[in-house]
Amino acid sequence: MRTLWRSLWREPRAQGVPPVGRRDLLLLAAIPLVLLEAALRPDVTQRWAQAALLAAVVPALLWRRTHPVPAVLAATIPTAAYVLVAREPLALGTSAVLLVLPYALARWASGREIVLGFAAFALRDVAIAVPGQPLADAAAGAVVLVALACAGGAMRFRARARAQSLDRVRLLEREHLARDLHDTVAHHVSTIAVRAQVGQAVAGRSTDDAVAELAVIEREARDTLAEMRDLIRVLRRAHPDDASRPSAADLARLASQGDENTPAVRVVVDPLDDVAAPVVAAVVRLAQESVTNARRHARHATGIDVAVRLDDDTVHLRVHDDGDRPAHAAGGRAGWGLVGMRERAALLGGTCDAGPDSAGGWTVTAALPRRWSP
Repeated sequence: MRTLWRSLWREPRAQGVPPVGRRDLLLLAAIPLVLLEAALRPDVTQRWAQAALLAAVVPALLWRRTHPVPAVLAATIPTAAYVLVAREPLALGTSAVLLVLPYALARWASGREIVLGFAAFALRDVAIAVPGQPLADAAAGAVVLVALACAGGAMRFRARARAQSLDRVRLLEREHLARDLHDTVAHHVSTIAVRAQVGQAVAGRSTDDAVAELAVIEREARDTLAEMRDLIRVLRRAHPDDASRPSAADLARLASQGDENTPAVRVVVDPLDDVAAPVVAAVVRLAQESVTNARRHARHATGIDVAVRLDDDTVHLRVHDDGDRPAHAAGGRAGWGLVGMRERAALLGGTCDAGPDSAGGWTVTAALPRRWSP
C-alpha cells in the first residue's frame, strides 16, 4: 500500500495537456443555462443566489487541465460556503457542470495535485453534510465522484498506452529504415569500394580492364541513387505500394561472371509468383547482404552460390561461398548487417542463420513463410 501511495504521489502530469481552447469556451454556455433554470424553477428556494454562485464558479472550469487544484478550490470553497451559510444543498440541476472537475483532475493532473484535489472534495463533502441527510444520498455522491475519477484515470492510462505504442511503432520504423539503408545503399557502396580497389590494381597493366571497372562503378552509383529515391518516395507516401519493393528480378541481377579479383555469383531461383511481396523483398535483401558480405570478407573465394527454393509453406534461401573468413568474422562477432538480417527474418515469422559451413566456406540460410500478412 505504501508503494502504491508513493507511486501515486510521484506521478507526473499527463503528457500533452491541451491549453484552454475554443471547445473549452463551450462550458461558458452553462451560465445562460443556469440563469434559465433559475427562472423556470420557482420551487427552488434561493434560486437566484444559487444561479449567481454557479455563474461565478463556471469560468474556473476553463483552467481545470492547466491549473487543476486552483480550479477545484475555486469551485469547492464557494459552494461549501453557500451550503454552510444557507443550510441547504445546491438544488439546480445545472450544477452538474461541476462534475467535469473530478474527471479532469484524474485525467490530467499530477499525483500530488490528484491527492490534494480529491482531499478538497472530501473535506467539502464532510463540511456540508446536512444533519438528517439520508445515507443513500451521501453514498450516491461518493460513488459518482469515484466513478468520474476512475473514468479520468482510465482515459489517462489509455492515452499513455497509446503513446507508448506509437513510440514502439516509431522505433520499429527507424529500425526498418536502418535495415533498408544498410541492405540497399551499403550493398551498392560496398560494391563500388571493391570495384574501385580492383580498378586501382589493374590500371597499371590494362587500361581496358580499368575502364570496365569504372563502368561497373558508374552502374552501381546509378543503382544507389535509384534505391535512395525509392526509399525517399516510400517515406513521403502515406500508403506505399509494392512497386517500390524489391522483386525476383533483383535476385537475378546478383549474378556476375567474376574475375581474378572478384568471385563469380551463381543464382538459382524457383518461381516466386505466389509468394507474398514482403517475403520476396526480404529474400532479396537477405541475399544482397549475404553476397556483399561474401565479397568483402571471403578471402580467396572463387564463387558465391545463391539458391532460393520453395516448399509448400516456406521459402528457403541459401547463400554459400568457398572463401576463408577473417578470425573476427569466423569467431561470430556480428555486425549490424547480420543483426539486421535476423531482425528482418524475425519480423516475418522466419529465421536467419550464418556461420562456417562443415564442407568449407561460409553459409547463410534463411527460412521465411510463403504466405504472410501484417
